[in-house]
Amino acid sequence: MKRKLVLLTAMMMAAICLFGCGKSSDGAKNSKKTYKVGIVQYVDDASLNQIQKAVQTELDTQGKKLNVKFDYKDYTFNGQADQSTLNQIMADLVADQVDIIVPIATPTAVVAQSATEDNQIPVVFSAVSDPVTAGLVKSMDKPGSNITGVSDALNTDAFMKMITTAKTVKKIGFLYDKSQDSSTKAIKDAKAYCKKNGIEVVEKTGTTNDEISLAADALIAAKVNAVFTPTDNTVMLAELAIYEKFIKAKIPHYGGADSFALNGAFCGYGVNYEELGTQTGKMVVDILVNGKKPADMAVASLANGIATVNTETASAIGLDYSSFKDLCEQVKETKTAEEFDQ
Repeated sequence: MKRKLVLLTAMMMAAICLFGCGKSSDGAKNSKKTYKVGIVQYVDDASLNQIQKAVQTELDTQGKKLNVKFDYKDYTFNGQADQSTLNQIMADLVADQVDIIVPIATPTAVVAQSATEDNQIPVVFSAVSDPVTAGLVKSMDKPGSNITGVSDALNTDAFMKMITTAKTVKKIGFLYDKSQDSSTKAIKDAKAYCKKNGIEVVEKTGTTNDEISLAADALIAAKVNAVFTPTDNTVMLAELAIYEKFIKAKIPHYGGADSFALNGAFCGYGVNYEELGTQTGKMVVDILVNGKKPADMAVASLANGIATVNTETASAIGLDYSSFKDLCEQVKETKTAEEFDQ
């Protein structure tokens, strides 16, 4: 009887151990740390789409490497350039208690800043041309609050040199949305360049597609030799509707992002947006996993110098761009479309 009792007890202990070990094993499998990452894109645009995909790819790569999960699938949104939509998205992300917010483009970052002022959720912006002027950070080296990120600031002098080398430019048109902070510094720098080099400037602005279209007509009527647009989302949205006007007038349109060329402009100049998205993802990981503080993380910037030329537009206006190879880091070619090939 005693032997049976001992045997029964041993069997029960083994069963308890087996059950306990199994539960512990399952728990280990499910114990992977999960971070909720809110990604908010300003508008559906080829360059901004590149950034979003690159951020997500980097988070997936780092998640596997570090054995953590970055959950962005339920927290990725597009504001469609609508202020009320952006405000609602940010409010929802705060309510969902996301661990970090990644706003793409200046207007989105400004809304994220307002939404996180009280709760101090970390923010890593991407594609903000001038974060200091936009009031997002105190300085590029020491942001000073819960916000840092990656800038796509334009090397305006280098860009203007390209524009004036491709053909003789005595009168240049500036086409931009004056309400966008991303345009402010680039336009100021471009004006200084033109003044120094004796180039007449004709400025036309707009805040809607219709206004941008009318502004383009006005620049054509003014007989400008070329048109310059900084990293401006409003004009970018209107590009597919205006590029043929410039082609017909034989006026090259230059924009501060590769997506301008993709959407019909003669040339887009600036940073590699895929690399910019990857760098953004790395900063997100540094904050969430490595415990870094946005306030102490310098705003990152990439060397820009990539000229993307629309070969169809170049042929239509009869403009040779062979000199570009000596004026920038890389020359890429594209054709008119709505989205880059992946």
